Amino acid sequence: MPRISTAVGWRDRLGHWAMRWGIGRQRYRVAPGLYGVGAPDADAPVLVTANYKMTFDLLRRELAGVSAWLLVLDTKGINVWCAAGKGSFGTQEVITRVQATTLAQVVRHRTLVVPQLGAPGVAAHEVARGCGFRVVYGPVRAKDLPTFLAAGLRATATMRRVTFSPLERLVLTPVELTGMLRSSLWVAATLLLLGGIGPQIFSLAAAWHRGGAAVLVHLLGVLTGAVLTPVLLPWLPGRAFAAKGALAGAGIAALLLPLLLSRGGALTSVAAVLAITAVSSWCAMHFTGATPFTSPSGVEKEMRRAIPLQLAAALTAVLLWLVSAF
Repeated sequence: MPRISTAVGWRDRLGHWAMRWGIGRQRYRVAPGLYGVGAPDADAPVLVTANYKMTFDLLRRELAGVSAWLLVLDTKGINVWCAAGKGSFGTQEVITRVQATTLAQVVRHRTLVVPQLGAPGVAAHEVARGCGFRVVYGPVRAKDLPTFLAAGLRATATMRRVTFSPLERLVLTPVELTGMLRSSLWVAATLLLLGGIGPQIFSLAAAWHRGGAAVLVHLLGVLTGAVLTPVLLPWLPGRAFAAKGALAGAGIAALLLPLLLSRGGALTSVAAVLAITAVSSWCAMHFTGATPFTSPSGVEKEMRRAIPLQLAAALTAVLLWLVSAF
């Protein structure tokens, strides 16, 4: 069985940074199988994890001084929590990987430590029936594993608690911004083109000034929805992310309203307020996949209600902005 180090080098850290920005995301994985950390023997614990390399690295980093086996599932390069929801970190994959690695011949015990966030995808009784190993759900955080193992696979209440602090939310925002980059470039190009339309039919100067101002409004909406809204998430009222984003966008627009009125007039100001609110609402809705308290059905319901309103606000904003040029 391959032995792995618990040291995370600069190449690993560089890879982690790239993943935060969504660079090469689909290729960042390790081969599924059984790995050894330290000097594991037949009595060493078996820790189940995903083959997303960042997950794999963060787990092994916390196991310095611990001897254990890592059973890496084929989750298609997806982290434990997301893979559990999508089915690739699931009961059948656990059974298949136990059998494929002949784990029963490697260890004397019949216990698998599965991450708590992987519990939605793994049915313990079916695993026991399928491969003879019982499942014990480990702590939420990898850093608690040494204590958990030393305590005889017993978790404290703190180990079971899922947190979602401002920093934990903020670290997820770069990949959200990267995902919106292509669409934002198309929006910027369109706004620059439309900005040149006016009484003189088309003006490059107007395209630069009016179109450029519109691009800044769009970017402000993106940053409000994709960065500010996640940071302020618990303090924004309501449960719908679209509503939280709209409130954040409206708040930022209200703060800028005096400046907008002095620079662009009433129609342009109303257009900017509507645009910031709509874009912020749309971008905030994307963050539902990065939170521990949403469900697919709830997200679909929210989208059906919010998207028509966002589209109406955005189209009204564009129309008012175009009219204000004449």
